[in-house]
Amino acid sequence: MVRVIDLRSDTVTRPDEEMRRAMANAEVGDDVYREDPTVRRLEERAAELLGTEAALFVPSGTMGNQVALHVQTRPGCEVVGERLCHIFHYEMGAMAAISGLLPRPVAGEGGLLDPRAVAAAVEPEVDYHSRTGIIAVENTHNLAGGVVSDRPRLDALLAVAREAGLPAHLDGARIFNAAVALGTTAGELAAGFDSVMFCLSKGLGAPVGSLLCASRELIHEARRARKMLGGGLRQAGVLAAAGLVALEKGPQRLAADHENARWLASALGSLPGLAPDPAEVPTNIIMLRIEEEAVPGRGEGESPSAAFVSRLREAGVLAVPFGPQQVRLVTHRDVSRADVEEAVDRARRVLPGRSR
Repeated sequence: MVRVIDLRSDTVTRPDEEMRRAMANAEVGDDVYREDPTVRRLEERAAELLGTEAALFVPSGTMGNQVALHVQTRPGCEVVGERLCHIFHYEMGAMAAISGLLPRPVAGEGGLLDPRAVAAAVEPEVDYHSRTGIIAVENTHNLAGGVVSDRPRLDALLAVAREAGLPAHLDGARIFNAAVALGTTAGELAAGFDSVMFCLSKGLGAPVGSLLCASRELIHEARRARKMLGGGLRQAGVLAAAGLVALEKGPQRLAADHENARWLASALGSLPGLAPDPAEVPTNIIMLRIEEEAVPGRGEGESPSAAFVSRLREAGVLAVPFGPQQVRLVTHRDVSRADVEEAVDRARRVLPGRSR
C-alpha cells in the first residue's frame, strides 16, 4: 500500500506521544466555572508570550476571530481587511450572520495591506454611510502563499487605526510562522493590536484549539460571547494540555517546515507547467500555478488544478486546488524532508515531459 504524504494543510498533524501523555495526565475542572487549572495555565502562558493582559481558549480560529469582531464593533459597521483574507473567505459569512457586520475588502499587493489603501477605505463620519468598525490584518496570509507583514508595515497600519479611532484585530493564525520567518517573536508582531488570535492546531501541531489574546476587559466580554456561540468548555484541560506542549515545543521546529517548503517549491518549479506563485516562499505555504498544458488528458470541464490534484492523489500525495489553475501545498511537522522529496518524485511520475 502506498504511504500517503498529506500536504493539504498544517491542520492535519496528529498529536505526538508527548502530547498524548500530557492529555492523559491533565488536571481538569469545569472551565465555564473557570476551574480548569490546565486551561488557565495555557491562557496565562499565551498572554505572556503575546504580551497581553489575558487570553481566552477557544475551539477554533474562526471562533476567536468572530468573537473579537463581535465584542469590538456593533451591527451595521464595516470590517476593513485584505480582499483575500480568511475572515472574508473562510468563515461562512459569520461576521454578517452573527454580528451584523459588513466586509470592506481592500486589494493588497501580494496579500499585504497598503496602509494608504486602508486609510482610504475608512468611511467618513457622516450620517448616510455605514461606519467603519474595525481593521483586520492577517499574518501570515494564507491565500497569498503565507506572506508575512513585517513590523514597519504593522506599525503603519496601526497608525491608520489610531488616527481613525478604530480597534485593530490581528488574525495571527500562523503568527509563530511569521515570527520565525522574520527572526522576531510573536509578541513583537502582536504589539499594538487590540486583539490577537492564534491557532495551536496549525503549525504548532496541537489537535484542536486557538487563543484570543487581549486586555482583561476585552477577554471578559469575549468569554461571554464565546458562551453565547456555544463555545463554553467544560473539562477542557485534556485539550489545553496538548496546547501547552504545542506552545512550548512547536515554534522551535517551524524553521524546518519553512526550509522544506522552499525546497519543495523549487523542486516542483523545475517540472514542466508548474510554477510557485509567488516565486518566493517565506513560510510553509506554497501556492503552485498549474499551466493549461501541464496535465494533458484532462476530463471534459476538468480544470488543470483539479486534474493535477487528482493525479497526485492517485500517487499518494494530497493537495488542495484553489481555483482552476492554482494548488496549495503546506509543509508541517508530520512531513519530513524525505517526504517532500518523495512527493516531488511522485509528481514527476504523474506529469509527462522533461524537467526544465
